[in-house]
Amino acid sequence: MKAIRLAGAVALTASALALTSCGGNLSWMPGSADFPTGPVTITVGQAPGGSSDLVARAVAEGMAASLDVAVPVLNKEGANGALATEQVAASAPDGYELLMLNASLITITPLAVSPAEAVSLDDLTVLKGLSQDDYVLVASPASGFESLDDLIAAPDLDYGTTGVGTGSQLAQAILFAEADVAGEAVPFDSGSPALTAVMGDQMQVATVQLGEAKPQIDAGTVTPLVVFSEERNAFVPEVPTAAELGYEVPVAQYRAIAGPADMPEDVQDRLVDAIDDAIASDAYRAFNESSLLTPREISGDEVVAEWTELAETYRALAEEHDISLTG
Repeated sequence: MKAIRLAGAVALTASALALTSCGGNLSWMPGSADFPTGPVTITVGQAPGGSSDLVARAVAEGMAASLDVAVPVLNKEGANGALATEQVAASAPDGYELLMLNASLITITPLAVSPAEAVSLDDLTVLKGLSQDDYVLVASPASGFESLDDLIAAPDLDYGTTGVGTGSQLAQAILFAEADVAGEAVPFDSGSPALTAVMGDQMQVATVQLGEAKPQIDAGTVTPLVVFSEERNAFVPEVPTAAELGYEVPVAQYRAIAGPADMPEDVQDRLVDAIDDAIASDAYRAFNESSLLTPREISGDEVVAEWTELAETYRALAEEHDISLTG
């Protein structure tokens, strides 16, 4: 009996020392003080070579240097990023599994899917906002459209979108509803085929991300009519915004880095520091400019507040104009 009591006392002492060593924080995770001790993976829910993939790889390069570990980027395509998001959200909240998160999945896709299929920010720890990618409405030269007024005066038209539940689809749907433009939406799998269809005059107009459209705008193979940012985009300053033409269409693509919910604060802090180091580098700044991305480098809490407000705004506009994004 004396031996049993002694063993119990030793166990209690060890437990007390363990609690003391982690500050009495029961949510402490083993090894977090030395984080990271191995690779930190960023999963992208879109195809390799696309805007989200390229942003993730640019950030990963800088984070690897800051964390002194490998930061591989993996692509898991499907459902506008929902599959990748669900995978990361279900992983251990230890900081080793991160996600390139697109705002459209949170703010727009819920308008096109059932509540059970919608992704929630409650399942994630948002670490840092990164950038803003503006949408531009472009027309084929053969259409003869030189301005939004030309499009408004046109009879029924076919217009391309980058897919169901995307910012491209929502931006055009709101603009056309407010401007009383009659048209039939044709969804493509991404911006590249939608842009190609406009260049070949298979579609009279389409809305795509500026980074994809700018080379063709410069070459004169498409004509820009309007951008959907709140202010004129510095890369196409001659193109008016929908807002200045009198239409409430505040639609853009935003990106952030996130991880699973309930990530320890010390791990969050280490990751945010690494992201800050990455986006402050000359290499990342040069990448941002060459990709025509507007910096939107805000805190995770600011991302959550901003995207939540955008989701409410988009839902209200969709309901006001009786817009369905279900295809």
